[in-house]
Amino acid sequence: MKLLDRYIITRFLGTFAFTMAIILAVAVVFDVSERLNHFSSSGASLSEILFDYYLGFITLYGNQFSALIIFIAVIFMTSRMAGNTEIVAILSGGISFNRLLRPFLIAAAVLAVLATYLNNFAVPATNEGFIEFKTRYIDDADNFRYKHIHRVIDDQAYLYLESYNTRNRVGYHFSLEQFEDGALREKLTADFARYDSIRGMWRLENYLIRKINGTHESLQNGRDLDTVLAFTPADLSIGRTNMETMDYFELRAFIEAKSKLGVENLDAYRVENYRRFSLSFATFILTLIGVTLSFRKQRGGLGLNLALGFMLVLVYIFFMQISVTFAVNGTLQPALAVWMPNLIFGLIALYLYRRALR
Repeated sequence: MKLLDRYIITRFLGTFAFTMAIILAVAVVFDVSERLNHFSSSGASLSEILFDYYLGFITLYGNQFSALIIFIAVIFMTSRMAGNTEIVAILSGGISFNRLLRPFLIAAAVLAVLATYLNNFAVPATNEGFIEFKTRYIDDADNFRYKHIHRVIDDQAYLYLESYNTRNRVGYHFSLEQFEDGALREKLTADFARYDSIRGMWRLENYLIRKINGTHESLQNGRDLDTVLAFTPADLSIGRTNMETMDYFELRAFIEAKSKLGVENLDAYRVENYRRFSLSFATFILTLIGVTLSFRKQRGGLGLNLALGFMLVLVYIFFMQISVTFAVNGTLQPALAVWMPNLIFGLIALYLYRRALR
C-alpha cells in the first residue's frame, strides 16, 4: 500500500469515525435530557439504561445513519483536499483519477464489511434489549402497537397480524393458517380481530374461512364471528420472531421454514433480509458520488458540496422508504423494491464518474 493510499484511507476513516462520534454524542445528549425524568421515575437500573437502552440506541441509529455520515465524510474530506489544492497536486503528478479513487473504494469496502456485520448480527443482538427496555419503561404500555407479528400456535397452526394495538386490543389484517402433514387445510382471515377480555373470546370482523380438502375447496364469509382462539393478547408481545431481533441465520431460517409451509405475508421479512445487504452496497455508490462531486475546486466550496450531498442522500432515503412501503404492501417484489434505489443512484454515480474522467 502506497503512502497516498494510507493517507486517504486514514483521513477517510478518521473523518467518518469523528463525524459518527459527534452526531451520536449529540443524539445521546438530547435523548438523555428528554428522558432523564422518565428514567428516574421508571425504576430502570443504571446497567439497564446503559447496556440495554443506550448500547442499542447507539448501535441502531449509528448503523441507520451510516450512509448519510459516509457521504458527509467523503464530501468533507475531498472538498478539503480540493480546497488545499492537494488533489490538483496529485493529478498533476501523473496520478490518474482511477488511481486516486482506489483508496476511497478500499475504505468504503472496510465500512461496507462493518455495516454488513452490524446489520446482520450486532444490531439484532442489541435490538432485543433495546426494544424490551422501550416496551417496559418508555412506551405507553396502554398504547403500544406491535407490527408484523408471526406466531406459531402449535405444530400445525400459524398466526399473522399486520399490527396489534394493546390499548384497544385490536389486531389488523388477521390470518390463522391450519396445516396437516405440511399441507394447508384451513385459512381464517379477517380485517380486524378484537379481544373481549370479559368473555375471553376474539371477535373477527369481515372474516373469510377457506377450507381445503384435496381438490375441493369451500369458502365461508361474514361480517362478525365470535370465537375462542388458542392465544391471548399476552402472546402477541415481542419475541424472537420479531425480524428486528433476528440475526442473518435466524431470519433466513424463518423465511425458508414459513415459505415451505405456504405461510403468506412474509414480504416484510424478505425486505428486511435484502435491506441489510443493500445498505452495505450503497456505501460504494455514495462514496463514488461524493468523490466525483467534490474532487474539483469550485466556487461555493465545501458549503455547496455539502448542500448538494445532503439533497442527494435525502432523495436516496426517500426512494428507499417509498419502495419498501410498496414492497410490504405487495405492490413490488421485495428484492426489486430494496435494490431499486441502489440501481438508480448507481446510474447517477456512473454518469458522474464518466464526467469526472473527461
